[in-house]
Amino acid sequence: MGRRKIEMKMVKDSSSRQVTFSKRRTGLFKKANELATLCGAEIGLIVFSPGGKPFSFGHPNVESIADRFLNQEGSKSKAGSSNSKNDETVERLSQQLDDLNKKLEAEKKRGHMLDKAILKAKGLPLKSKAPNVRELSQADLQKMKESLEQLREKVKARACEMEASSSLLLLANEPDVETDGTVAKNE
Repeated sequence: MGRRKIEMKMVKDSSSRQVTFSKRRTGLFKKANELATLCGAEIGLIVFSPGGKPFSFGHPNVESIADRFLNQEGSKSKAGSSNSKNDETVERLSQQLDDLNKKLEAEKKRGHMLDKAILKAKGLPLKSKAPNVRELSQADLQKMKESLEQLREKVKARACEMEASSSLLLLANEPDVETDGTVAKNE
């Protein structure tokens, strides 16, 4: 007595579908194992259940089979055009990187020259160099900020003092003016 012929269409009942999936998956993996054992073939199978759960079988293992498949050369035209496109992209990006590195070095040199010019203009020795802000820690930056704020307040106070003294000097140098608009003579 033989088995009846099964019509190839999706099983409508979800529990029957799950049972069918499990049995056929097991059978598929068994056949793959037999093929690998009998013929010495390398086989990799990946199956997703209707619920989305992955199942895999590989001889010797799935990872090595997948890597081999993805890294194979395939047809010469596809590989050649793909490799040449990749080579062109790598070459273009390398050239852009070189150009940006050259610009960066030029800007660094320009910055050093400007620092030297500023120190020379201020009459400071060229050996004393301001700290690089990018190399300072958060605590150092906070201290620098506080000292700059203190310096700003001192400069502001000194500017007010200088303004007041210049106003006093101007008043002292002006001739005395009477309330009626005539100039009084100092005797």
